[in-house]
Amino acid sequence: MDKYLAPSKPYTENPKPKPRPRPWRRSELELNGKFDPKYRHSLSPLLMHSYSEIAAFPHFYHVDGNPCQTHMNRVNNAVNLGHQLPFRMQGISAVDFDNKGIYLVSGTKSGCLTVHDFETLYCQGTGSLPQIQPSYSAEIQPSPSHSAEIQPSHSTKIQPPSQSLQTEPNSPQTPQPNRNISQSNVQETAALHEDESKHLMHLNLQRQLDDVRWNVANQDEVACTSMKSNEVLIFDIGYVSSKPVEVLRTRRTLSVLGSEVNKGLRAIAFTTTDDSRLIASDTHGVVNIWDRRKSPLPCLELVTGSRSTLNTIQPHVDNQTIFGASKDGNIYMWDLRGGRTSAAFQCHNEAGHPPLVSLKLASMLSKIGSLKAQSDIVPKEIHSIDLDPSCPYQLAFHLDDGWSGVLDIYNLRVTHVHCPPPAWLTGASISTDLLYLRKPSWLPASSIYAVGSSYDCGLHILDFYPDTSSPSHVDYKEESESLSEMNHQRKKNIFVPLSEGVTACASHPLNGTIIAGTKHSSLLVISQARQKFV
Repeated sequence: MDKYLAPSKPYTENPKPKPRPRPWRRSELELNGKFDPKYRHSLSPLLMHSYSEIAAFPHFYHVDGNPCQTHMNRVNNAVNLGHQLPFRMQGISAVDFDNKGIYLVSGTKSGCLTVHDFETLYCQGTGSLPQIQPSYSAEIQPSPSHSAEIQPSHSTKIQPPSQSLQTEPNSPQTPQPNRNISQSNVQETAALHEDESKHLMHLNLQRQLDDVRWNVANQDEVACTSMKSNEVLIFDIGYVSSKPVEVLRTRRTLSVLGSEVNKGLRAIAFTTTDDSRLIASDTHGVVNIWDRRKSPLPCLELVTGSRSTLNTIQPHVDNQTIFGASKDGNIYMWDLRGGRTSAAFQCHNEAGHPPLVSLKLASMLSKIGSLKAQSDIVPKEIHSIDLDPSCPYQLAFHLDDGWSGVLDIYNLRVTHVHCPPPAWLTGASISTDLLYLRKPSWLPASSIYAVGSSYDCGLHILDFYPDTSSPSHVDYKEESESLSEMNHQRKKNIFVPLSEGVTACASHPLNGTIIAGTKHSSLLVISQARQKFV
């Protein structure tokens, strides 16, 4: 047999190693204990397209056996629809989860402060719990004046098959906005049976609520503010009481004529390390900081040099830097540790700190050549700013015309922009939408941003991953991305049609379920639909 074998030449050099095939990316979880961020981003389209509305909870609750103020306002506005009668404010102004996602708090424009048990809310929405059918009277009685009391209250609405969310057959990955949802949904939910035994707290505070927040360092406390008042009300959910455990106030401000200036409080925030420090912005361009151990009055005031309302504030993860955004389109940054202007404006133990950085967002958007060539960029009201929990240098912003984007706080440049079509282009009406500030939310991972549409009944789920592979990145190249993702699902932002217009949303810190508050004061549960296996 040896004569049939060809002699091989001896190797004079070390052979070049052959390139090894790329290892299975999923095995990195076993080796490193976590997913690679780029691998997680490659799977994000599957997560984004899995969201749909699975349940709705209309706010038809009672206090002392009578409909609460939010309940009454919703019914009255539905009855007065089309008539020249005064419009009564309704809608959910803010929602927020606690750190572990056990409880959810919401506040309404009509003054209702509600705390839900999320597990009960989710299980009733998905049908995991048996449906309770209490007696319910369709007759609406006038609500007499009464003091705020805690009243257990809860209601659910399971989305019927006839109203399940549909997508066009030719484009299964891109749901289209459902602009044909009528206002008859208000009358439809009014006939539902309500279960009011699942609320942890339901208070009617007899004042408009504009923001509600959990105390990050003390999960038993909930704080709320109103633009109609200069007070911060703090409630302890461990006490069965309708009265706040603490009330904080802003300092009195006098005008040139000597009269007192009425200040309202807009946004509220807590730090993660100190349960006694509370931060709130007001309607006169000032951020008030309280040390609850010292006084019910602010110990520090951060000023902007403007009288424009600060719609939103956001503490950084270091708890020393605070960001704020105003109604006139500016973003401010303060450093509580001091700086070149820390000693300014100090008088009688009161300090007013000007911002370390002040940015005009319209000027920064104008630096994006492709955006400036397509639209006329003017200063716009900033509704909300939020730091990305999975990438803390990304500061998301949302504007009154529906635009959203990301500001890189390290390089001070806009890196992502999402510009939906304007309302006039689609023939939508925005007359009542101007009454609401929309409050979006980051998902806990993958740099995904959820924001309610400015005029449609739906939710935009945006890919704001910190890389040019994000479809919202200003340097995104669609051609190169389509070549690199030939064997994967193509990344794109999606729109989830909903039964009502969204004003505020919050994402569960562990499983990413989105709870959206609506213009009609309902809570919508947006998550993955349950699959039945036969």
